[in-house]
Amino acid sequence: MHKKEFHTDGTLKDEVRQQKLSLGAHPEAVDDYARRVKARYDEWKHLDETDPEPWPIYTAYDFFSEQEKRELNPDGSLRPEYVEYARKIGISESALEQLEWRKKIEVDNYNKVSAKHTEQGINFGEERMKERIEDSRTYAQRRRQMEQDLRNFEPEDSLPFDNDTAY
Repeated sequence: MHKKEFHTDGTLKDEVRQQKLSLGAHPEAVDDYARRVKARYDEWKHLDETDPEPWPIYTAYDFFSEQEKRELNPDGSLRPEYVEYARKIGISESALEQLEWRKKIEVDNYNKVSAKHTEQGINFGEERMKERIEDSRTYAQRRRQMEQDLRNFEPEDSLPFDNDTAY
């Protein structure tokens, strides 16, 4: 529901009702609009309570590469065994500190963005995971999808390849 027009319980704000009336809307039409929106709100609220959508939780660690998972903890700090190995092969202490500092900032940024998106009802981790899966599709998979899109008359500028060079 639009926060500017509706209260958190799904009812139309009085000032919005007055504004619509002042612009010439019929009172019964405004009341009907308010009732329909409230009914939709109540239906969605009931669904959220009885059959909520799945909300998979992804952390920044889920997006680490396999090498990063061997070297780093979920909070971005270096694993002690990696620090020991890195010192043996001659990686400087300052380079290790820099690596850890950067990764901790990356994890912190992920957590902040994820929290901000959650407030808006968006599962940031799930969106990123979908993007990652889409990006990992092979050329053949994308080409099959493009063929399907062409059969469905999708606009050419939305296709992953130029129609003339895909075949």
